[in-house]
Amino acid sequence: MEQRRRRTRTRNRRKWFIYSLIGAMTLLLISAGSIFLYSYVQGPPSLTSQQNTVLYSADQEVIGVKHGNQNRYWVPLEEINPHLKQAFLTTEDQDFYNHFGFDLTRILTAITKNIIHMDKVEGASTITQQYARNLFLTHEKSWDRKIKEAFYALRLEMFYDKDKILEGYLNTIYFGHGNYGVEAASRYYFDKHAKELTIAEASMLAGIPKGPSYYSPIDHPENAKKRQRTILHLMAENKDISKAELNKALKEKLAFSEEDERKGKQIAPYFQDVVMNEASELLDVTNKELKTGGYKIYTTLKQDMQKKLKETSNKKIDDSSNIQVAALSIAPKTGAIQALLGGRNYQESPYNRALQAKRMAGSTFKPFLYYAALNRGATPATPLESEPTEFKLANGKVYAPSNYNGYYANDEITLAQALALSDNIYAVKTNLYYKPETLVETAKQFGIKSVLPAVPSLALGTASVSVLEMARGYGMLANGGQALHPHTIQKITDSSGEVLYERGKPSKKQILDPDTSFVLTHLMTGMFDTSLNDYSRVTGAGITDQLTREYAGKTGSTDTDNWMIGFSPQVVTAVWTGYDQNKEITKAKELTYARHIWADYMEAVHQDLPERKFKPPEGVTAVAMDPHTGKLAHSGCEDQRVTYFIKGTEPQSYCTLHVPNPEKSEEDKQRKKDGKSIWDWIGF
Repeated sequence: MEQRRRRTRTRNRRKWFIYSLIGAMTLLLISAGSIFLYSYVQGPPSLTSQQNTVLYSADQEVIGVKHGNQNRYWVPLEEINPHLKQAFLTTEDQDFYNHFGFDLTRILTAITKNIIHMDKVEGASTITQQYARNLFLTHEKSWDRKIKEAFYALRLEMFYDKDKILEGYLNTIYFGHGNYGVEAASRYYFDKHAKELTIAEASMLAGIPKGPSYYSPIDHPENAKKRQRTILHLMAENKDISKAELNKALKEKLAFSEEDERKGKQIAPYFQDVVMNEASELLDVTNKELKTGGYKIYTTLKQDMQKKLKETSNKKIDDSSNIQVAALSIAPKTGAIQALLGGRNYQESPYNRALQAKRMAGSTFKPFLYYAALNRGATPATPLESEPTEFKLANGKVYAPSNYNGYYANDEITLAQALALSDNIYAVKTNLYYKPETLVETAKQFGIKSVLPAVPSLALGTASVSVLEMARGYGMLANGGQALHPHTIQKITDSSGEVLYERGKPSKKQILDPDTSFVLTHLMTGMFDTSLNDYSRVTGAGITDQLTREYAGKTGSTDTDNWMIGFSPQVVTAVWTGYDQNKEITKAKELTYARHIWADYMEAVHQDLPERKFKPPEGVTAVAMDPHTGKLAHSGCEDQRVTYFIKGTEPQSYCTLHVPNPEKSEEDKQRKKDGKSIWDWIGF
């Protein structure tokens, strides 16, 4: 009886054990299935994290890299040196291509060793687990983090192949000094791309992630060298490299990048700030999101032009002077900003004086006034008295402007001379005749958005405007009066090359009258033409001998500002110099900085450009005019200038101030006999 009961109990225990085992296995299978199902339902995790945003010049050279606190690039696996890939596989996860995210043998071995030593002496994380941790988790030591890491690792293995996981791991692992990924590390430590590394360099980098601070070759070169040797020998033992390659790598003297190279290449920092602000608006993202989004921004910057603008500025401005400079160049056909200076030293002051500062334009504002006048009946020959004048205003006050240095013609001068000599009396008379409100409205047509008071002195540029606004206005003259939209960005892509934004073709919308625009443009070439000299020299006389091409332009000055803005059919450049705190400019040399920077720079950037002249439209006609009388010039007129008029407004009578020269008259008759015309001696 007792024996039967024992057999019964044994059978029951056996059944209980079997049922328990089946239950445990069922529960394990259900749990495993649930984990796999949950991981599958969650879908493929993102393979990327923060990445650097890279800025390119117009010729697609890198001019700057933007990032947050972390320096990151993403490069495809095929663009990573094979020895660097193998070094990581050898040191971090030799069975990477054989497991499903977890190395059970390695885990058990690690557990055993840790128990024996009563401490964590060995880890068991695979490359997949490390990648999951790098992407999604913190490095805190907790069971919660371990469980999440396992889930992320499982999802990575479930949805991506091994090469894709390895690529992601190599692009996200930390190498110290704020650098994430092999590309960032390669550039930081060796100033080269990850695909260009030698075996010695690759093994050095592979040793850093084990302890980014302890094994930094910058801070702890001895530790880093010891770790490198260990990796090289391990690679040789595993037949990853040959004995000869091992010996060569051990002997190679590594050349680490200099400190300035590690800080990264940053060309035209003021320009880059403008690019980042423009890109933020175009993509509707914050500046922080833009810096870490891995974008590729293709800009309009011409590196050679930027270099020449910076060099010319440094050369012309005395090192002992505290005066500031702002300058930029625009392509008048497209509106592309090709070069930009916001100040003399970005590190000392990142304030962008070309865009952010508003300064009085001085006489550079006069072309807007004369466009309004020419568009309303005035001509280059229109005469007005240049003499000390007091203007009684509607409010009862008296306004008495003066010419530079108190010089006056005390006689009539033509509009052509008034612009070339920058006569203030002529400008104020013109402004009052056509009404200051007309000038305000005209300036808006030229793209001036700053607040402009409708007062007589506006003709002399007493309103505060930006360098960019003025360059844009002059650019509209250079392109024949078409709309102009200054910009710094041509295209933006994401890290994989998908185009997120691309600028379309420039607008051909006609804003200004093309005939009037050309007449004014040609009048603005007069600042360099000494035939327009009268009671003073033309304002460009001091730089005329430096110029080899046809330019149109205008100088401007106030007590605190000095300007030179001018253009060819290919390039518009505006230069401003002055003190930040509106300190008066008193040194004679400082009064010439703007025009000399402009002249040297424009000549430099035009050296490799084809020579082009301003092309007259069909609605204008050219005559030889005596600039003093505004009449048709004859052989007795010592000063005569080819001047353009809108057809039907050109002078019809000859100058009576001068007596014709008989000898020259005979030459003219001979020309007519030879079939020559006025166009031959005008130069067309």
